Order: sequence, then C-alpha cells, then structure tokens
Amino acid sequence: MSSLAGKTLFITGASRGIGLAIARRAARDGANIVIAAKSAVPNPKLPGTIHTAAAEIEAAGGHALALQVDIREEAEVVAAAARAAEHFGGIDIVVNNASAIWLAGTEGTPMKRFDLMHQVNTRGTFLVTQACLPYLKKATNPHVLMLSPPPSLDPKWFAPHVAYTIAKMGMSLCVLGMSAEFAPLGIAVNALWPRTVIATAAIAMIDGISAGQCRKPDIVADAAHVLLTRSARAYTGHFAIDDEVLREAGVTDFGPYAVEPGATLAPDLFLD
Repeated sequence: MSSLAGKTLFITGASRGIGLAIARRAARDGANIVIAAKSAVPNPKLPGTIHTAAAEIEAAGGHALALQVDIREEAEVVAAAARAAEHFGGIDIVVNNASAIWLAGTEGTPMKRFDLMHQVNTRGTFLVTQACLPYLKKATNPHVLMLSPPPSLDPKWFAPHVAYTIAKMGMSLCVLGMSAEFAPLGIAVNALWPRTVIATAAIAMIDGISAGQCRKPDIVADAAHVLLTRSARAYTGHFAIDDEVLREAGVTDFGPYAVEPGATLAPDLFLD
C-alpha cells in the first residue's frame, strides 16, 4: 500500500506545525483528516486554527473534520473519537502529535508547566490512543504513530530539562508497551522523531536556534506517510528517524527540506 486514500486519520495538534504537515500530506492522497486541537480562534502569537487547517486539508484534496479538543479532558477526547468514527465511518490511524515543551531545569520549572507537559505529552498520548482503540480494532491496517524520540536513560538528556524529558520519554514508553500489547490485534504502534530541529513555533523555546538552522515540517510528514502506508502487522515497535525512513524509501536529496539551503542544521534533542 502506498496511498492513504480513504483512510481516516485522527491527528492531535493538527492546527499547525508538524501535525498540519502530516495532515496535508495525507490529504493529497484523498484521506479523511480529523483535526483534534485546542485552537479554534486566531492567536496573535501562534498561527493557525482548526478551521484554517481544515481549509488547507480540503484544498489539498482531503476531507476534514475540525474538532476543538483539549486532550487533557477525557470526556472531550472520548466524544471526539466517537464523532470522528461516526462522521467518517471509523478511524484507521492515530497520530499523537500534540506536545507541550518547557526547556528548563528543576528550579526553573513551575509545577503548572510540569503538569501541562505530563498531561498533554504522556497522559494525552495514552488517553487518545485508548479512546480510539475500539475503532482501530475494526480498521484495516491500523496504525498509531507517536511524535517522540528513541527511549534513552542517558543523563545528558535529562539533566538540562528533566521534566520535559520525562514527559517525552513517557510517550516513547507508550510505544514500547502498546506495540507489544496491540501486536496480536494487528495494530502497529511506532514513533517518529526528526534528525534536526524542525521549523515550528517550538523553536522559540530553544536557545540559540534560528529557523535557518532547521528543516521544514514536510520532512517529518513525508516520513510519516512512508510509515503509515506500511503493513501494520509487519512494522511495529520501531523508533524511526525522519531522514533514515526517507533514505530507505529512496530519497537522496534532502536539500529541499532545509529552510535555508546550505545552512548548517541544528540536531534535534535526544539524538547523538
């Protein structure tokens, strides 16, 4: 299978950034996209809403359902999954993209930030997957994809921002556990992480990084497309890196993905 035509993707945080890029790529195949995100009204500090995302998806050739969802709220997530399945006739793919970031040490991390990251990243990933599971069980070639790094216990990734690292690694631990748990059901659970920093709103949180040192979200979207069109029974429990996935798929020129062609790229967190 090389197309997502007719598939229904439930994507968290799809109003902007990597989530929106994944949605647009799937839309080019004619996929159905459920935009599950909080942003329903314009924010001067952050571009995009669920409605502008829906317009982009429709323009790209897909079918969109914009749902305002706070993935910290169980009732909202369960209701959104049910509405998505009713609207499109099921859910084939879940992309756990929504994430909160706060790159500070222990003293510099307010508990409200700690709670937000854990509620959105680890708990939100678990909750969304749980809510969509009944529908994934009925799908053909069902996939769950987390935007999270390869798991690591190296202190160098924890010391500078222990709270954030725990929250992101929690998403990755969901991959470890759920991939084994869901394997008998034929549901793939994998993770995808970028080799370099991606030009999204999150780069404002990373000291010393400019957009020119980043790649575009399209590289993650193209890699996600490759993973989500693979056999769910044959490919699960992997922690994939975007450019490795594309290289295996035959891509040799990564220049077009650079925001500033020829610039030195900044490596993303959690990768040596």
